[in-house]
Amino acid sequence: MIQRRQTIYLLVAAILGAVISFYNPNLWRAKLVNNSYQYFTGQSSYLYFILLMIIIALAIVCIFLFKKRPLQFKLTVINLLLSIAIIALQYFKIKTEAVQWQESQMLVSATYLPAAFLPVIIVVLLFLAARGIYNDERLVKSLNRLR
Repeated sequence: MIQRRQTIYLLVAAILGAVISFYNPNLWRAKLVNNSYQYFTGQSSYLYFILLMIIIALAIVCIFLFKKRPLQFKLTVINLLLSIAIIALQYFKIKTEAVQWQESQMLVSATYLPAAFLPVIIVVLLFLAARGIYNDERLVKSLNRLR
């Protein structure tokens, strides 16, 4: 189970999701007119937080489905799509916050912080895991054909 590369990818993806959810790094920062800062974190939106919890849970479940590779592959692809959705949700949530501050003419500057790119890393890791699971399934099918 742990010897497979895709298990490591799934585990790291789950850990990065937990970092965004629980460690609560700032994903976006806006400097306001009164020299205060407004932040967007992983817990700023309920939908964002719930999607992160689903991504973490699916990644952990997929680790233990190593004997059921077709199901593991399908769940990993679903998790990959959810991760892409979380990137889009993050973008739109931050964009709406920025527009709100800009309309009230209180926004001086805004910037994405390095933690905002963790969901992109999660997508890459889940893609690599899905590719590894698919290659394992192809290998098993080819070995069964040789018997």
